[in-house]
Amino acid sequence: MTRFTLPRDLYHGKGALEALKTLKGKKAIICVGGGSMKKFGFLQKAEDYLKEAGMEVILFEGIEPDPSVETVMKGAEVMTEFEPDWIVAIGGGSPIDAAKAMWIKYEYPETTFEDMCKVFGLPKLRTKAHFCAVSSTSGTATEVTAFSVITDYAKGIKYPLADFEITPDVAIVDPELAETMPAKLAAHTGMDAMTHSVEAYVSTANSDFTDPLALHSIKMITESLVKSYNGSVEDRAAMHNAQCMAGMAFSNALLGIVHSMAHKTGAAFEKGHIIHGAANAMYLPKVIKYNSKDETAAKRYADIADFLKLGGDTVTEKVDALIAMLRKLNADLNIPQCIKNYGEGGLPAEVGIVPEEEFLAKLPDIAANAISDACTGSNPRQPSQEEMEKLLKCCYYDTEVDF
Repeated sequence: MTRFTLPRDLYHGKGALEALKTLKGKKAIICVGGGSMKKFGFLQKAEDYLKEAGMEVILFEGIEPDPSVETVMKGAEVMTEFEPDWIVAIGGGSPIDAAKAMWIKYEYPETTFEDMCKVFGLPKLRTKAHFCAVSSTSGTATEVTAFSVITDYAKGIKYPLADFEITPDVAIVDPELAETMPAKLAAHTGMDAMTHSVEAYVSTANSDFTDPLALHSIKMITESLVKSYNGSVEDRAAMHNAQCMAGMAFSNALLGIVHSMAHKTGAAFEKGHIIHGAANAMYLPKVIKYNSKDETAAKRYADIADFLKLGGDTVTEKVDALIAMLRKLNADLNIPQCIKNYGEGGLPAEVGIVPEEEFLAKLPDIAANAISDACTGSNPRQPSQEEMEKLLKCCYYDTEVDF
């Protein structure tokens, strides 16, 4: 028996933020990141709508990109003192992910971060509060997923939390919020969404319920991402819907080693983070080639190529056509093809921010951590330590995967 879980309600389309007026409760805390939601007026709107619903409202602001364990614990303390019955997270993946983890700690104060990391091992939530997620970026889809990613900076590792209990009760997918994204963010989050869909489709946990969502979102992303990156408002709206469907797919079908590798390389190097969406974009073509040695996975990648009408007569030709299409997307979005050329801010550079010496020194530990990541179990091909190290080297140097 398998499970398919989504939020109880999903409000989408322009003006969907107004759905906050319909929430029933006495107190709400709004969790938010940097200044963009305030700058563009969406934070004030959210606060006003919740007050119109009759709630007392406080803000927890300043949640950083790649939220830390410390931020989670601090937010949970504020919740414990205020005692909200609604947690409303607004913004990109970071504030929503952080608020999910805060929610666990608020409901169960004795829970440690290590407890939270036990895959599908959380106790029942909603004893104190319900959760509403409002997404402003078009990639993570954390507004509809059973996942959260929190960074332990002391260890330099991102940890995925996974449990259907943290699937939000209400999701709001309003394209007006996504219109404010800078082009670079649209590129990175868009490739994160593409990776979600592709990994969900070939995951060992895929099903008849997740496949249509994965395929349709892949098609929409292929058609709209570059145009969204170049400023098309209509394609920004299409991407906001597509990334949400990708989230519905992967939340139930799970992911694979592209995400395992992205989680374990993101905060591993001294001179700066590898942005999650850019990491996925760089690693996805290499992982497809690696996974295609598995006959079932190769056939499913070929299905994607056929659905996109990419051409090719044999399965191998179709897989290669899919890889070529993804690499062209990276080029069109100004995303590097490999870690060696990953520059400041995720832009291509002749000399990247991750020195070869540091990469090679940390490679064994990164590979071991990636293998133990929660996303690895549903990958169609299970890598050994040696294979994971070789695969990561291919992602560093942009060399061919031939094993």
